[in-house]
Amino acid sequence: MLRPQGQGRRIATCCPAWTIDCMSRTRTFLPLIATMGLSLSPQLAGAQTVEQIEPAALLVVTGSAQVVPEQRAAPQQDAAPPQNIPPQPSTPPAEAVTPRAPSSPATFTYPAHADGFGIKLGGYNASRWAEDWRGMRNPGKRDDPLDRLKYLPIDADGIAYVTLSGEIRLREQYVSQPGLLPGDHRREQLLRVFAGADVHVGPLRAFGELAHGGLAGYNIGAPAAKSRNDLFAQQYFVELSGSIARGLAGGVRYGRQEFSDGAPGLISVKDDNSIHTELNGGRAWLSFAQFRADIFDFKQTMLGMGGSGDDRIDHATRFSGVTFGVVLANSAKRKVFFDPFFWRERNDMLKWGKVSGLELRHYYGARLWGSTGRLTFDWLVNHQDGEYRDRPIDAWFLQAAQTYALSGKGLKPKPGIHFDYGSGGGAYGTGTIRNTRTITAGSIAYSYQLVLNLTNLFQVSPNFTISPSKSLDLTAEVQHSLRVDESDAVYRGAGTAYAGTQLVRGAHVGDAARLQATWKVTPRVSVIGRYEYFEPGAVLKAVGSKASHFLAGWVSLRF
Repeated sequence: MLRPQGQGRRIATCCPAWTIDCMSRTRTFLPLIATMGLSLSPQLAGAQTVEQIEPAALLVVTGSAQVVPEQRAAPQQDAAPPQNIPPQPSTPPAEAVTPRAPSSPATFTYPAHADGFGIKLGGYNASRWAEDWRGMRNPGKRDDPLDRLKYLPIDADGIAYVTLSGEIRLREQYVSQPGLLPGDHRREQLLRVFAGADVHVGPLRAFGELAHGGLAGYNIGAPAAKSRNDLFAQQYFVELSGSIARGLAGGVRYGRQEFSDGAPGLISVKDDNSIHTELNGGRAWLSFAQFRADIFDFKQTMLGMGGSGDDRIDHATRFSGVTFGVVLANSAKRKVFFDPFFWRERNDMLKWGKVSGLELRHYYGARLWGSTGRLTFDWLVNHQDGEYRDRPIDAWFLQAAQTYALSGKGLKPKPGIHFDYGSGGGAYGTGTIRNTRTITAGSIAYSYQLVLNLTNLFQVSPNFTISPSKSLDLTAEVQHSLRVDESDAVYRGAGTAYAGTQLVRGAHVGDAARLQATWKVTPRVSVIGRYEYFEPGAVLKAVGSKASHFLAGWVSLRF
């Protein structure tokens, strides 16, 4: 018989903003929401314990850390000791904090930080269904009125209960040369509002989440549905999960859901966008103490911009496969995981070069990641084959990110470097397609302003992170980008080619300097700032691309 299984922990990244009208008054609301966050959880702010982990070397989305309710209770017998664990590459160094812990280790034996259930951003999870708030059943653990919403019992025994969740994020960003094209600047004010409910009845579960994305500003062009969406039924699924036998847990889930069990360079929920990336279909998993398997079959979501009725399942796509996990080491000072995967993707109308057609692509690869002492690492090897319009596919995707903590005292300096390689070639010819593709992963790791994609790209990015205080992290990074195949194009973040670059010889795509600051105001509130300067190389300059500045800042509130 299945017994309910703990799946998460408490976290904190947040977001402000209430309506589109308020976005024109950004400067007024940012301090207001920061102040509100401070008043919402004064006790937590004072009691916060952040256990830093070393960053993998990609800078992307952010939040703040918060004590896990279960960790403030009596310690569990088999709870893991403090350790350094690498975040997924879609997590910025500034936000890499203690991953969530299962509320019931006896029923979930595979290490929770490597279970494939969402990106860990501290106490809250990017995917809210991956949190476990049963600790809030104890009134002594509640620090403010919002904590009461995390555990609403349906029956007297507490077997049935509801957890409510929400997020508000107000973001403003500026781009001096949108798309690297000469012209006027762009200024955007973006609003995200999420509201979710998680209903548990023993091993049965139903989760639903609504989302709203608002967009205003200057010279915003044609808005994308990932930024402006009146109402989106972002997630709705049913699940049966829990302990099957001693040392064996499992579950099945069906519906619209977030999925990030795999190499972050290939799949993610794209938390940088106002609206998350969602998949439709089924997923089933089994986990032992040292091994796990996750099998899935999904179709993507075609977003509209109106109400929930215009966001439809995209039947022209299909993504299926299996991801495995093996624990190679799991001690206090050494945690290493090996995640092989075998996936298949179908897209009926994929465009390469000047034509569109059916592509069937297979992904074979493995991710080796973890930490040993002061060193963290995240390495990926992926070979892709298949067919595109009766043409063979032969592509490679390689990533290697590593960071070393020089000291755990003072500024806690952490130098790092990551290498990213995506093969290219064939899009404008008639032979083998050698261009790398990602499935749902974003391109924020290669450019904050989304001017580059990993396809046909080699990028080297050294970075350096310091922590002047417990609540403030600063990261600087420089990037050097080269084209792999000079006969193929340079590709934008959205995957489209820069017109004419396939006719230009040369390898230098461009160079960038990036800065990121994360201020953890309270356990619920964070303030993030980002800057990027991108200087086009000879290839992009030959087609008229211009240097561009990017500046963004946002406040996030979660409960």
